[in-house]
Amino acid sequence: MRKTLTLLLLWQTVFLCQVRGEGGFASSDFLADLKAGEKAALLMVHFGTTYDDTRTLTIDALNRKAQEAFPQLTFSEAYTSRIVIRRLKQRGIRKDTPLEALLRLRAEGYTRVLVQSSNIIDGVEMESLRRDVESVLPFFNEIRIGMPLLYSVDDCEKVASILAKRLSTGPSEKGRRNQEHFVLVGHGTYTPSTATYSQMDYMLKAGGWSNFHVGTIEGYPTFDTMLAQLKASKARTVTLQPFMLVAGDHARNDIAGEWKERLEAAGYTVTVRQEGLGQIPEIQDLFIEHIRFSMTHRAVGIMEKKAAYAAGKEVE
Repeated sequence: MRKTLTLLLLWQTVFLCQVRGEGGFASSDFLADLKAGEKAALLMVHFGTTYDDTRTLTIDALNRKAQEAFPQLTFSEAYTSRIVIRRLKQRGIRKDTPLEALLRLRAEGYTRVLVQSSNIIDGVEMESLRRDVESVLPFFNEIRIGMPLLYSVDDCEKVASILAKRLSTGPSEKGRRNQEHFVLVGHGTYTPSTATYSQMDYMLKAGGWSNFHVGTIEGYPTFDTMLAQLKASKARTVTLQPFMLVAGDHARNDIAGEWKERLEAAGYTVTVRQEGLGQIPEIQDLFIEHIRFSMTHRAVGIMEKKAAYAAGKEVE
């Protein structure tokens, strides 16, 4: 009895350290106890795009990198946009929804799935994906969901540094940093996660990149918020950069169309970079890092954390 109690207390201590050491995650090897007959898969989930050129440079490139990085997992793919799926189907290109892909994997005998989304923020698309996963959890031994690009403070700092260096380097770096202003245009959302864009704007300026601004098409910061920053900075030359995975419909119509026209009408000289975040190698690598983290950590729900804290250890 005493030995059993000692082992239990030791397990609780290790568990608590694991949970606290990783915030909302605990150390756990996704494939450690894979039993005979079990199969594991990696499901990459994208919003999708109907533009073949940007899909090749972004989604397809990220898929290839993921397949190369994790050969021990069978690769699969899904799109979340029903509009994109329908339009591609009309052209003879079939893409599963996440739910369809998960059910297909189960029918093929897969018992564990690691799901990685290429979403930028933890918004409504991530909420939809989590609900799809919850609906099929009883059919699998385990499903893990990786985090979107901008999940932690560290994620945001890394992306801010990558974009600032990528856009402001070149033979005339000093002149560009002093004169040219860059606007990162995100999709935006109506949920509180739109605050991530404001955080990015703050981080860029806090990092010394005062000529960088962030705006969103359907959230906050708005076009007017961004315009006020340009005016306050006395900017004259502006480069618009899609802050989205692909340079698709929004990049070509909203950014290269409406936003560019409105800025030019306000007296600015404007250029547009038709480059999705997904075609930047360093951004692709961040998604791979998220998959790698999910391979060695599982998410810990708040009730599980509270139960661990109630075991008698002070929260760190």
